[in-house]
Amino acid sequence: MIHQETKTSSPEVSGVARGTLAEQLFDQLTEAILQGEIPLGSKLSEPLLAQKYNVSRGPLREALHRLQERRLITRSANHGARVIEATPERLNELFEVREMLEGLAARSAAVNMTGSEREALRTIVENQEAQLAGLQPEVHTALGAADRDFHFQIAQASRNPLLIGLLCAELYPLLRLYRSRNDNIALRERSAVEHRRIYDAIIDKDPDVAEMMMRRHIASARARRIEALRYG
Repeated sequence: MIHQETKTSSPEVSGVARGTLAEQLFDQLTEAILQGEIPLGSKLSEPLLAQKYNVSRGPLREALHRLQERRLITRSANHGARVIEATPERLNELFEVREMLEGLAARSAAVNMTGSEREALRTIVENQEAQLAGLQPEVHTALGAADRDFHFQIAQASRNPLLIGLLCAELYPLLRLYRSRNDNIALRERSAVEHRRIYDAIIDKDPDVAEMMMRRHIASARARRIEALRYG
């Protein structure tokens, strides 16, 4: 629960408090949507949300505006606020953009990645391979964190603040809405092989190959996710 902001006679102080409260509420609502606590496609009631989180309408509307900017909700005069639906069409649009942006990130990382960042990326790749080696064929695997770490590391190494913001703050959270339902060891092993190829190209400081390998990797993931969404 978020505590209501303390009233004050100073507009400047009040503005700071409200901004902080709206930020906290934005974070809580974002996580509630991404974790499925607030279902996809559900209508958002401002009075109920204000009551649940113990906040006034001002901070709540600021938080909802930010959720709309991040494309987690839609708002209209006729239908109010509603959490987005996870559709194959939206997923396809998302991965089209992701393929271009992550290709650029891999290209830039091949040129700009530092020695310590290469070591961190190597550790991520090797840990993912080691985790896969210890899994049993019949066991469902969930190595999503290793996958996210790999892509975050490359994005950060691009040294492009705009690109980092687009990927890490906007695109990656949206991808969490489309968790694959057909996850298995074979698919994870394929992903690990593709990660290794991207890593090798970055270590070789070959931006052309790094971009090509990353774009192929994203295109492959795109096909799997769309299939899972349609038939899973």
